[in-house]
Amino acid sequence: MNGNKKTEVILVVDDDDLVRMTLSVLISSLGYHCLGASDGIEAMQILKATDIDLVFSDIAMPNMDGMELLKYIVENHKHTDAIMATGYSENATYADVIKAGALDFIKKPIDQAELEAKLTRAFRERSLVRRLEQLSLVDSLTSLWNRRAFDERFPEEVERASRQRYQVFLAVVDIDNFKEFNDTYGHQEGDGVLVALAEIFGECTRSSVDMSFRIGGDEFAVLLPQTNADQATEITQRILLKFIERNLGKTTLSIGVVPCVRNRELPLEIDERQMRERGDQAMYEAKKKGKNCVVCRCEPSLQ
Repeated sequence: MNGNKKTEVILVVDDDDLVRMTLSVLISSLGYHCLGASDGIEAMQILKATDIDLVFSDIAMPNMDGMELLKYIVENHKHTDAIMATGYSENATYADVIKAGALDFIKKPIDQAELEAKLTRAFRERSLVRRLEQLSLVDSLTSLWNRRAFDERFPEEVERASRQRYQVFLAVVDIDNFKEFNDTYGHQEGDGVLVALAEIFGECTRSSVDMSFRIGGDEFAVLLPQTNADQATEITQRILLKFIERNLGKTTLSIGVVPCVRNRELPLEIDERQMRERGDQAMYEAKKKGKNCVVCRCEPSLQ
């Protein structure tokens, strides 16, 4: 028995009670946290309610078979992997399940050593993929999240805020006079300004709550969930004052702050685009007011 307790959660799906219980005991003995479901429909309910790292599922099941469950996982739970199991008499092949989106395939009756090896390999690959994904979502200069990360996280945060009934604000931040600074002092000094702003975000925002992004060039964004208009304004004013204290030539900040309230009458993609446009408009309003200021258009707009 493996005494090392792991944090990964595995959902075992099999309509045979004895097989499911035996697999659950075996997987738990390897140190994983294990849940069970008797068919694909029950598995779907568990997936909706619980964060599952990996689904270990039989293919031949009543109500919803393993391939249907796999399709659901691929389409709705992108951070959940799947290993599919099937008996020797069944027609599903390794190529079939891998093409359908499974991470691996195992034949029944299941050998304990093979199962342990496949689970170890699966989580090693997951870890590598997650690290590569993280690298692809981080701006190499500032170490902030990048534009791709923003495009992924923004709709997720808006939906979560709507679902859990809390407020989320978007701050669009642009560095004023940045091109002039670059032309005068060179790109290396310009990079220093970008890094300095990233450091200020770290100082002024809430760790593990707020999210800061470099959208591109001298444009940044900050997502402020579980906050209100006064708090969002206070955070962005603090960012502005800290930037002024750095005395970075003639550079200043123009910041637009808007609430992101989900309009269920619009598709999320259109609603999200309009929220971002309102953030840009608020930022440009700050520029028109003379720059070096925060404009908070804090009344929700559902137009």
